[in-house]
Amino acid sequence: MKPTKEQLNKYAKLTVEMGVGIQKGQALYINAPIEARDFVHHVVEAAYDEGAENVYVNWTDEVLTRMRYEREPMSVLENVPDWVVKRQVDHVKNGGGVLSIYAPNPDLLEGIDAEKIAKASKASGEALSEFRSYMMNDRVQWSIVSVPTDKWAKKIFPDKDTEEGVSELWDQIFKIVRVDQDDPIEAWKQHNQTLYTIRDYLNNKQYEALEYESENAQLRIELPEGHIWAGGGAKAETGAEFNPNMPTEEVFTAPHRDGVNGTVKNTKPLNYNGNLIDGFELKFENGKVVSYEAETGYDTLKHLLEADEGAVRLGEVALVPHSSPISQSGLIFFNTLYDENASCHLALGEAYPTNVKNGEKMSKDELKENGINTSLIHEDFMIGSADLKVYGVTKEGNKEAIIENGDWAIN
Repeated sequence: MKPTKEQLNKYAKLTVEMGVGIQKGQALYINAPIEARDFVHHVVEAAYDEGAENVYVNWTDEVLTRMRYEREPMSVLENVPDWVVKRQVDHVKNGGGVLSIYAPNPDLLEGIDAEKIAKASKASGEALSEFRSYMMNDRVQWSIVSVPTDKWAKKIFPDKDTEEGVSELWDQIFKIVRVDQDDPIEAWKQHNQTLYTIRDYLNNKQYEALEYESENAQLRIELPEGHIWAGGGAKAETGAEFNPNMPTEEVFTAPHRDGVNGTVKNTKPLNYNGNLIDGFELKFENGKVVSYEAETGYDTLKHLLEADEGAVRLGEVALVPHSSPISQSGLIFFNTLYDENASCHLALGEAYPTNVKNGEKMSKDELKENGINTSLIHEDFMIGSADLKVYGVTKEGNKEAIIENGDWAIN
């Protein structure tokens, strides 16, 4: 069954008000797949209702995206036109909000040369680094949400016909982002408060390190001096509140870029640039990946880790209870926005400067000096499981349980 107009209106209102937190007179830039056009129409209307001005939609088409990789020469894929960069940078420089509707086909670029994808991705990352910095530093409001597409639904529900799979995915999304509740916005405010309680607890503790123990992880992660845990909503430079990810079940901070040691295996597939990486293991020494293997997508993982000097280091450590609604759905979504909020996860690459005291005011060199990683990429991968234990290590060397058997061990 297709979603009703009322359901789409509730989701759009939630996205605009709690997601982007759009302000009166503010411009909004929306990235969206053409399959999401019905929902986008509701979002744009909701944005105008909130007083937004100059709402622009940047449409993407997966058929054309794949065709571009198949037909364009490398010289074109490695060249991001100045007008593309200027359009986005000018938007955020003028204080505009950004919304991304993220619903990729997990197998979109299967069979495309991994090196070709990696070079094009690196070129785009370099060209749009200034644009991305506005969001990594919370200088403007930004948010990411998802809606079903035919190919995505088929990947999750291969035994269902397309219409049935899309309908089931809508149902799951509405439950997970609380659209099924009478007042989704109030439900989100209460949910954020729960995350704030855990965030504040961890910020008060200021652990020196985290230690992970499970069948898939034997890992010690040192935390930098002055690290800041975040979770739930965020606040832009203007003071406007927003929720960067919908859904979100995590609290997260930045690890010390030189302080990661041990091994870890993924517990859910990673969808990276239209290809899946799965069954992979990373070994860290002094913050750096020194060896790796993968059952699926080895070449894609190789190019990810070779993106730049910072790609082999961690930029995020995130804690998520195994009992989260997404985990309890029992589904693998093949979509990082959803799978990362079902599981404790780490991110290779760029750290959020806001995860360390005064980080938003630091240069890249200053961030590195303070143990914060910089990179062109930021890719989350899932490591959580029902047997996971995470301990906080105090400055005195004592170990305190944060997560036991996959769930919170703190009050």
